[in-house]
Amino acid sequence: MRKLLFGILSLFLMNELFAQTETQSIPTEQNKTQSDKGEFSGSFQTNNQFYMRDDKIGATTTQYIHQLSSTDAWLNLYYKINGFNFMMRYDMFNNSPLFNPQEAYSNQGIGFWQISKDVDKFNFTVGYFYDQFGTGMAFRAYEDRNLGIDFAMEGARVIYHLSENTTIKAFTGKQKNRFEIREPIIKGVNIEHRHVLNDNWSVEPGASLVNRTIDENTMKSIATLISNIPDTAKRFNPTMNVFIANVYNTFRYKSMTLYLEYDYKTPEAIMGFDNVLTKKGGNIFYSSLSYSTLGIGINAQYKRIESFPFHTSPLETQPTPNNATVNYLPSLTRQNTYRLLARYNAVVQELGENAAQLEITLKPSKSWQINLNTSAVTTLGGVSGAGIKWDTTTRLFREVYVDASHKFSKKFKAMLGVQWIGYNQQVFEAKANAPYVEAITPFGELNLKLDKVHSFRFEWQYMYNKQDLGSFINALLEFNMAPHWSFAGGDMVNINPGSLNQPGTGETFEYIHYYTAFAGYTYHTTRLTLAYIKQPQGVNCTGGVCRLEPAFSGARLTLTTNF
Repeated sequence: MRKLLFGILSLFLMNELFAQTETQSIPTEQNKTQSDKGEFSGSFQTNNQFYMRDDKIGATTTQYIHQLSSTDAWLNLYYKINGFNFMMRYDMFNNSPLFNPQEAYSNQGIGFWQISKDVDKFNFTVGYFYDQFGTGMAFRAYEDRNLGIDFAMEGARVIYHLSENTTIKAFTGKQKNRFEIREPIIKGVNIEHRHVLNDNWSVEPGASLVNRTIDENTMKSIATLISNIPDTAKRFNPTMNVFIANVYNTFRYKSMTLYLEYDYKTPEAIMGFDNVLTKKGGNIFYSSLSYSTLGIGINAQYKRIESFPFHTSPLETQPTPNNATVNYLPSLTRQNTYRLLARYNAVVQELGENAAQLEITLKPSKSWQINLNTSAVTTLGGVSGAGIKWDTTTRLFREVYVDASHKFSKKFKAMLGVQWIGYNQQVFEAKANAPYVEAITPFGELNLKLDKVHSFRFEWQYMYNKQDLGSFINALLEFNMAPHWSFAGGDMVNINPGSLNQPGTGETFEYIHYYTAFAGYTYHTTRLTLAYIKQPQGVNCTGGVCRLEPAFSGARLTLTTNF
């Protein structure tokens, strides 16, 4: 039935596309006939990697030995007519490491389809859909291609706009698993309202209820694991249903915004660090306070997670992106973009963590801007009734960051900064007996515009680190020729060893270079890039979601376009 639906939808889209092409030369007075045929659009993206084995950096996965290349591609098609919205996406993966960097995955087919219709105040959707309730900590169905994440829901959704300021959502379905679906059923309802009290005050409350029902086969597997627990006192009766309820509110007063959220999860079987199932409930408390006025902006956040894994099944314990999460737990740490500053990132600990972040932006004049950021993450024992505890048993992550930029003229701008990182490699990368990483990284950037078309950008970082792989220095020079061309070249060098790569007796440490060469071409809505890249093993993060990736050595060719 699904294949038949896909075939009909494809033929319909192609017929409409050809019909629109034929009517492009129709005189202006007949434009209404053309518009009646709807609106067609789409996009295409492909990422191609070519692997060059490098034993020195550990670039030795199966792609380097056997496949030698991989391709990922996505073709999106959109069609709108008379209130109907049709969407379809074709996915292709050839020898891809995207879902598991240690394997080569190949498959292709329809990866997403959706039909939706607006009727008065309602929107009805069937097929796949992406959505989230509030911040997403109760429910989030989303895609992140850079990390191989596609947690779309397949089912039905209704959105009702009760009024201009009140929206109700309800859905039921199953989570996508590449080209299949996972059997547990997910249901949810959410309501949000916005109320303006006066010119200074407004409130935006919301509430959600999400339910997951486990299928019979999964429940049998869970029951078998519980019956095999040696200590009979720790065995329990599992439940097929788990519920998450949350309430949240945004308070706005002039230039100040306060956000509060509380999430509660009913007890269910969860997998502990010892790979033994226990029955626990969970909760999350999250708050943020922001304030901005002329010359200053402040944002403070705090989050406490306690026993809050929420997957399609308690047995889905593989690392991202294979862990089938139904919600999204944001990381309260700075999302750094420079190569060395982004080397160590805190992965959210869904079994329990305390996290806090403070960010301050200062603009003392039109030419100066100063950014300060600090964040800390501990285990649950790090913040308790006895106060704050920061030692080898509780510390997970800490960052202190500051930068200052000055605009000397319309053509020249410079920035200097420094970052200090504390990072628990044992927890975040599952490396037994790895020492706690403490690294300090000064960095800088120069921007020079030669004219309206040509510009240069130069960045550098130096990481001083005695743990992990030791100290690095990185430099990158970028040249842009607007609006079409951009070029870049750089090198990251491992200049001193750390705890993991100390030379043996009688050996000397060898500098390891991680070269980068890049060229990009943009024409209208199409962009083509080619890069030669070497990068060490580490945690790769996008949008606060992180996963551990192996070293990479080779070339990447990407193409994106919209039509």
